[in-house]
Amino acid sequence: MKQDNTCSPDQGCAFRTTIGGQALIEGILMRGPEKQAIVVRNQEGELEVKEQKLKLIKDRFPILGVPFIRGVVNFLASLVEGVKALMWSAEFYPEEEEEAPSRFELWLEKHFGSEAVMKWVIGFSVVVGLAFAIALFIILPTLATTALLYFFPEAPMWLRNLLEGVVKLIIFFLYLYFCSRLKDIHRTFQYHGAEHKTIFCYEQGLELTVDNARNMPRHHPRCGTSFLFVVIVVAVLASCVVFALPGIRDVAAHPVVRILMHLVLLPVVVAITYEINRFIGRHDNPVTRFLSAPGLWMQNFTTFEPDDSMLEVAIHALKLVLPEKKGADAW
Repeated sequence: MKQDNTCSPDQGCAFRTTIGGQALIEGILMRGPEKQAIVVRNQEGELEVKEQKLKLIKDRFPILGVPFIRGVVNFLASLVEGVKALMWSAEFYPEEEEEAPSRFELWLEKHFGSEAVMKWVIGFSVVVGLAFAIALFIILPTLATTALLYFFPEAPMWLRNLLEGVVKLIIFFLYLYFCSRLKDIHRTFQYHGAEHKTIFCYEQGLELTVDNARNMPRHHPRCGTSFLFVVIVVAVLASCVVFALPGIRDVAAHPVVRILMHLVLLPVVVAITYEINRFIGRHDNPVTRFLSAPGLWMQNFTTFEPDDSMLEVAIHALKLVLPEKKGADAW
């Protein structure tokens, strides 16, 4: 049954919210339509809070909010804000032995100031994160597929694209699995579960309490894990179409050309995936449930049952970003 998005939680009916979050180190980032909040439980067990009003770039440049453009813009903005929040949460759990700042770091702080240095660090972290993702999910699958088909140079393009897609999915599954086995990452994924449960509780119109949130599912159809899975699927389909075009088919077998073409297609893939996820988020029918099923299954690796203290953090963060006007966050 399609949910009624015209009502708000205080009216006691279920709806879908645009509020979303991200798990951090012992905390959660929640983003609402008007502001975002970071809540972290420090080593003394107290809650550290950071709130800020959202300044959307599309408000200054409306064209960046147009469909198939907004996806890339929102993805990059979320990545930057996520890194900022992660670094802020890490400040409450410093390493036991902190290294003295290097001469380069001291020089940067002296000439540009600590705030500028932090911007450079965040920018560098974003670039490194993107480079790692490109290496793991574009370069490595392409080279691995080329090696597997070394003895079959006449393999049809559709087989090469299919095999490359399978390799990407295997790498993705293995990456999530091994990450989930790490102790610290496991706790972060518990906070991920707390975020989902709290949002579900809110969407069902229930009072935001630990008892109510605890009984909610930890798998949410509008999770970032599902987004990444759809990115891979859309990338495979895009490759099948583009690499089969006359003039491209003959050169697409070369690994360097394929890598470059994948990079060119990446913004298009992200844009299409974003619109697909918005469509799935707005509708509830057999088709959308079928499309969201693989992403929900993969959340078995990225969400775990939280304890009550984690749910308290998630509830506190969600309450901070609720819009003043009821229902303003309806999907």
